[in-house]
Amino acid sequence: MKITGYELFQVPPRWLFLKIETDAGIVGWGEPVIEGRAHTVKAAVEELMKYIEGKDPLRIEDHWNMLYRSGFYRGGPILMSALAGIDQALWDIKGKYYDAPIFDLMGGACRDSIRVYSWIGGDRPADVGEAAKNAVATGFTAIKMNGTEEMQYVDSYEKIDETVERVAAVREAVGKGVGIGIDFHGRVHKPMAKVLAKELEPYRPMFLEEPVVPENNEALRDIANHTHIPIATGERMFSRWDFKSLLQDGYADIIQPDISHSGGITETKKIASMAEAYDVAVAPHCPLGPIALASCLHLDATSHNAFIQEQSLGIHYNKENDLLDYIKDRSVFDYKNGYVKIPQGAGLGIEIDEDYVRKRAEEGHNWKNPVWRHTDGSIAEW
Repeated sequence: MKITGYELFQVPPRWLFLKIETDAGIVGWGEPVIEGRAHTVKAAVEELMKYIEGKDPLRIEDHWNMLYRSGFYRGGPILMSALAGIDQALWDIKGKYYDAPIFDLMGGACRDSIRVYSWIGGDRPADVGEAAKNAVATGFTAIKMNGTEEMQYVDSYEKIDETVERVAAVREAVGKGVGIGIDFHGRVHKPMAKVLAKELEPYRPMFLEEPVVPENNEALRDIANHTHIPIATGERMFSRWDFKSLLQDGYADIIQPDISHSGGITETKKIASMAEAYDVAVAPHCPLGPIALASCLHLDATSHNAFIQEQSLGIHYNKENDLLDYIKDRSVFDYKNGYVKIPQGAGLGIEIDEDYVRKRAEEGHNWKNPVWRHTDGSIAEW
């Protein structure tokens, strides 16, 4: 069996899908994208695919190493996202070739389902209490919210109080038993992150996500020493080498690699195994589409330290289209009692509605994240 071609589809709301074809008639789907840089990742996929056209798609580990190591410059969000989508599609092909779900080819599942959480609110959190109550009413047992808007290196306690009030409203709305993930989104700098972490403790969050941007991961030491709340990070880290020092330092309790950014199924499985050796939990980042989510679920199925899965259904980014629009059998992602079952079909276990993908790709998208500024005119972290 040989790889004979590929197609890329830039589809709303902000996703990029990759279809890889073979001479055996088997096709595989991947989701290579960096949110806000879809055109750039698309160009990178086109460059990388030239290396494997005409090759056997089943040699995934060899292809991964060749695509990663053959470039003198390697790693980073663009190249690793391009590689991630290719890797997902190759695993999809391999599963279909052997008529087995991907998790069976990775040693078999260690769980039948995994807990999922729902996003509430948006970039500028507002009426999150009611949104949290609605999420719980639909069966979710965990939610995640943005904690803050823009925040200066040293900012006012008024903004601290606003954040605490939002979290308090959510806790009051959902009760004690619901998990609350609070995403700082890298918007907060170390001085204020320490204050917030302390102030939020009474509301017992499930975790604090990206209290600082990953370029400042050394600050996690100080933040972790100021709180008992688990610290989560990793969505903007792209390989096992990026995670190595984070795990060695020991100040992250949960890592959140994104399977569409961190080298695909092959690399993210290795990252998860590294984390297990440090007694660190895995909660894969996935505010993306159905191919990325299916890939995550196969990883979750084979990773003992995976404990919860992000998913994008109803997320504030999904305006024109949502998670289920591009698959034929929507029941594969049915959420029951806060959990989703691992897909059991061959390959990724989902069937892409290719006609609909092509239709929406005609419109495409040029999604970009907002550009925020502080009152003084300086650029704020988004």
